[in-house]
Amino acid sequence: MMTDALDYEVMVKMLLGAARQIKENHARLSELDSFGGDGDHGTTMLRAMENLENSVSAAQTGQIKKLLSDVAWAVMGTDGGATGPLFGSFFMGMSSGVAEAEVLDVGAVAEMFEAGLNCLRKQTKAQIGDKTVMDALAPAVKEARRAADEGLDIAAVLKQAADAAGEGARSTRDLEPRLGRAKNAAQQSLGHEDPGAVSVSLIFRGFVKGALDNG
Repeated sequence: MMTDALDYEVMVKMLLGAARQIKENHARLSELDSFGGDGDHGTTMLRAMENLENSVSAAQTGQIKKLLSDVAWAVMGTDGGATGPLFGSFFMGMSSGVAEAEVLDVGAVAEMFEAGLNCLRKQTKAQIGDKTVMDALAPAVKEARRAADEGLDIAAVLKQAADAAGEGARSTRDLEPRLGRAKNAAQQSLGHEDPGAVSVSLIFRGFVKGALDNG
């Protein structure tokens, strides 16, 4: 079982695990998006994850950095508004945050997520409390760093990050959107989770499931 190092094969499983979680829950994501949105977030994320899967299947390099870059470009190219560029920028940041190494230690994993968050921040003005992806992603990345600094192994770091993302997504039920068109239907979305934040939580849950897959 992976504990101290994350290699290319584990990263592949993490990415495919993320795609699987989105595919299994895309209908729920679109339902959440119907409360103040266009109701298409789930189908857009489904296309993004299909692009991710195709990119992973086509990858030949065996290099984590290149794999994440390829995935980022594939996700960014997804039709459907800002969703593809936002999530693609997260993966692109992850790529820029890792060295050209065959394996990542626990500190490098936390740094990878921090770089992903920083890259996404360049694409949006959203902050915690705005009922967006940031409400799940920022806590997840912060928790990954905290767990890594405490000396936990990679599996534990991923799990605690996923738990933080899930808690962050759930917190959006009580928030009103402050950005974009969603703010014009703030009352409709009250009591419902933000679909982007839920997507983040699903991706991190998939990272955990993929990383722990011994198959």
